[in-house]
Amino acid sequence: MFDNARLTRIADWMQGYVDGRRFAKASVLIAHQGREVYYHDCGHRNLATQTAWQRDTVARIYSMTKPVTSVALMQLVERGLFNLDTPVSEFIPEFSDMHALVPEAKSLDQTAPCAAPTLHQLLTHTSGLSYAFNPGLVGRAMMERRIEFRPSQGSLAEMCSKAASLPLAFAPGRRWEYSVGIDIIGRVVEVVTGKTLEQYFIQEIFEPLGMTETRFSVPKASSDRFAACYTPLAEGGFTTGRATHGADTLRLIDGSDASPFLAATLQSGGGGLVGTIDDYLKFTESLRTGGDGIIGPKTLKFMMRNHLRGEIADMGPSSFAEQPMEGMGFGIGGAVVLDPARARCPGHVGDFSWGGMASTFFWIDPVADLSVLFFTQLIPSSAYPARSELKALVHGAMT
Repeated sequence: MFDNARLTRIADWMQGYVDGRRFAKASVLIAHQGREVYYHDCGHRNLATQTAWQRDTVARIYSMTKPVTSVALMQLVERGLFNLDTPVSEFIPEFSDMHALVPEAKSLDQTAPCAAPTLHQLLTHTSGLSYAFNPGLVGRAMMERRIEFRPSQGSLAEMCSKAASLPLAFAPGRRWEYSVGIDIIGRVVEVVTGKTLEQYFIQEIFEPLGMTETRFSVPKASSDRFAACYTPLAEGGFTTGRATHGADTLRLIDGSDASPFLAATLQSGGGGLVGTIDDYLKFTESLRTGGDGIIGPKTLKFMMRNHLRGEIADMGPSSFAEQPMEGMGFGIGGAVVLDPARARCPGHVGDFSWGGMASTFFWIDPVADLSVLFFTQLIPSSAYPARSELKALVHGAMT
């Protein structure tokens, strides 16, 4: 399956990023048919202390939380508690009286009434919601009002109410725009189950899979293994627009000893989890092998199909995304490769993947029976083309 000599190129590639001060650290883990075939790490989880980045390092996985939340929601769908066409307003009343910006709107008051987004639209980023780092009127308003779902911003219920107070960027179903929709889904899980999102994750996903180190707050027993996070930007890492690179390519943006992730108050289903690379492998392997008892295999196949009417690029996005838009569709909680050539990146049709703002990334290859994970801690994830480079390295090593 793999040429071991070609696999060693991955270590050289990673070391080049570390030596060039583009990443402070990195790790890659590859499993084939459930058996580990490659692991390598290099660099430092904290540059100030020169502590080595090791396999048990705890990292912020940001939007790699989204597939976990999506599985949680689909577990409830499997139990017949609701269907995906259910309006979110049935669970969160603040979304009952919705308005969307009219095309070419120049201000937030230029709106028309619209339906509340459905659960399916929230899961697939076609709801009309946005992100504070996206361009446009709604993204700018979210930034001004700090509707960001960060771990120190109160409760999930409060932040969902704030998100509902803004108009939608477009009428639900009209376009694709990367959004806080799966954060809202996290709140739906709480409302339906009567549990906090973390309580539900622990009971229904983490404990069954043996994921002991993935939580919304860094476990106290793991705090000495928590990584620092860096940015190459001068003005801050959370931006997808025009950004200025600073003189220091590894400027500290969130330390390991004073981070809001040490004691999170807001459990963000769209981006709040921290964990280890081995813990996340347990989750990706459960998806690759058909659910591992946490969800049905037919449900997983449904989730990993393209749920858009074409590729993401066909739906007029103006937002940031964690993946290419051409040649890519979107399923429930992750991207799906429709055409590797259109995506301009080696892969197989049906590859299911997503990444996080701190440049973490995973993909499941159902054709080659692979789970591949890349962990580092650099914001934003658009800083370097590491993800496409890694896919090329892995495919180049296949026999």
